[in-house]
Amino acid sequence: METNETRFDENDRWIDDDAERDETEIINFKYSIASYGADYPVDSLIKRLRDNTILIPSFQREYVWNMNDASSFIESLLLGLPVPGIFLSKEEDTQRLLVIDGQQRLKSLQFFYDGIFFPTGKEFTLQGVQKQFKGRTYKTLNDEDRLRLDDSIIHATVVKQDVPSDDNSSVYYIFERLNTRGRRLHPQEIRASIYHGPFNDLLEELNMDKNWRSIFGKPSPRRKDQELILRFLAPCFKRDKYRRPMKEFLNIYMAANKKLQRQPKEALSQTFFQTMQIVHESIGEKAFKPERALNAAVFDAVMVGLANRLNAGPITDRNTIKKKYEALLHDSKFANAYERSTSNEEKVKERIELAIEAFANVK
Repeated sequence: METNETRFDENDRWIDDDAERDETEIINFKYSIASYGADYPVDSLIKRLRDNTILIPSFQREYVWNMNDASSFIESLLLGLPVPGIFLSKEEDTQRLLVIDGQQRLKSLQFFYDGIFFPTGKEFTLQGVQKQFKGRTYKTLNDEDRLRLDDSIIHATVVKQDVPSDDNSSVYYIFERLNTRGRRLHPQEIRASIYHGPFNDLLEELNMDKNWRSIFGKPSPRRKDQELILRFLAPCFKRDKYRRPMKEFLNIYMAANKKLQRQPKEALSQTFFQTMQIVHESIGEKAFKPERALNAAVFDAVMVGLANRLNAGPITDRNTIKKKYEALLHDSKFANAYERSTSNEEKVKERIELAIEAFANVK
């Protein structure tokens, strides 16, 4: 017998019955990943951070060190003690290095070199360290200590995915496994870091649509609302390619369309805005909520079903849409496809086909 876990987030008000299961699904790919070691002097890392050839993703685990923590790390370098290495991923299209693990150390160095401890806005003076370093800033270190810090080596492991060659999905899993300390990152936070670019910018833009906001509510600090938009667009344009788990399907679609090279901005925007307008005008703010919370499986099916109908032309009969929607929710086959095993290939196919059929003849 299948068991299912349901995640309900009171703050974000949505349900995905297979959210926990997807996190433990077997990865469908076997990856070929090239890696090599590189030793970077600290002053070289600072230069690369400043010119963004080494990029710390904006949605990495938040900076959590205090000034004493950061001072202790810098003191270790000044004393010539070994420090942990960092983990980077090379982006094929830009050749920039994305920080997968090591942002606490790198940001601490950048704050010290810039002279301001950014979390507090105070001058960065070394604290809780040995007497000869206490109270020193980067500029007030003596010449010998400053040179020792500049020349200190931090080892980096740099990875690059060779197979599959059409996406960078392995980085998602590396990122996920290396960033499990503290607050666990939500999948869309990781995607926003790894697949940053025009498509991610578009998700942010679509997320501000007034019709969508009235249905979902206030913006999610964990980007769960943006993940739902992605969960609509991916099966809307590539449902024939769907393979479980849902998380991996979304990773692949976002990676493949990172620069909007598969579906252009205009097509994606028009599809989302028009479909969301129809939903808001015909069903209203209770859309996708068979009970009190927004259900992700109802959302993807109904949205794809209505978008498919809109491809045939404008919809004028709003009352019939609402009736068809309510009938769909009471359909036992549809309920079975959104209540359990929601990422199963057969269930995804069945609920989307039922939704397409339900709205197909609406005028």
